[in-house]
Amino acid sequence: MQGLGQGWRLAQAGVGLPGLRQNIVVQAFYSDQFVLPLPDGHRFPMAKYALLRERLEQELPEWRLAPALPASAGELALVHHPAYIAAVAEGTLTPAQQREIGFPWSPAMAERALRSVGATLQACRAALSGSGLAANLAGGTHHAYADKGAGFCVFNDVAVAARVMQAEWGRRGEAWRRQPLRVAVIDLDVHQGNGTARIFQGDDSVFTLSLHGEKNFPFRKEAGDCDIDLPDGCGDADYLAALEQGLAELERRFEPGLIIYLAGMDPHENDRLGRLKVTADGLEARDRRVFDWAWQRRIPLAMTMAGGYGRDIAITVGLQVNSYRVALDYGRRWQALSAARA
Repeated sequence: MQGLGQGWRLAQAGVGLPGLRQNIVVQAFYSDQFVLPLPDGHRFPMAKYALLRERLEQELPEWRLAPALPASAGELALVHHPAYIAAVAEGTLTPAQQREIGFPWSPAMAERALRSVGATLQACRAALSGSGLAANLAGGTHHAYADKGAGFCVFNDVAVAARVMQAEWGRRGEAWRRQPLRVAVIDLDVHQGNGTARIFQGDDSVFTLSLHGEKNFPFRKEAGDCDIDLPDGCGDADYLAALEQGLAELERRFEPGLIIYLAGMDPHENDRLGRLKVTADGLEARDRRVFDWAWQRRIPLAMTMAGGYGRDIAITVGLQVNSYRVALDYGRRWQALSAARA
């Protein structure tokens, strides 16, 4: 099979995966218990996270949901400047910094930021430890730079998770150090992950693939490894063709051992901020293609939810639930694979 993941190849060669568990379950991590005290009329749809968890508990009980642990200052410091980490923790962000983030500072804001990063860390660890697929019910905070937040993003969970997983991978043993972990970021939020792209510029151990609205925020894009601009009004056929183009480029240029997938719902035609015309069927086809691409190559995948600003929040949450329903199909495949190897 072409392009098998790094961890799978090492395991097949007799190098054990530390922490590999039998009876793997599909895990997802949440931080919705930390609710930001936003002013009336704020456009960020904070309620969607709790609604998503409620629906998963009711409709997809095979997902094992657990509260996120906070990321540590040391983990954040693999990406973010210490002064910025301290400003978030201590509440000394300037008014201008808070405006750029889009949230007023509060203790809940700082705690939720830590938990959102922690959830992506836990999802990546679970995926790499044998489950093959895991998720963060929030996350995808890809606009945060090393020294600042932006666009409703305080810390960059994707970048921190990539760096922490690379560090932990190297501590697994000599065979793992000889093949450093390479991470692919597949960012399908409608807004370019400018912070992620900037953080990993010139780093050949991380590949950033982004499909995003050409005329949408951020209006000053950063150069990632593969950036595909989409015109306003882009529909299913063109969107899925662009995804195929991006995956082909990823295949040609990079061999990842871990994928972090930002499954944004804001390309949807109902989204207030998306400016595209992708249908629910188009988003499901997108998700299946990404999961299938990873599965065919036995590459562990951690999913984050990224953006979603539907005119009707119930539609956004319904789309997210469907992503988890599709992901569960692939989680079962990983479970069967683990059982066969036991």
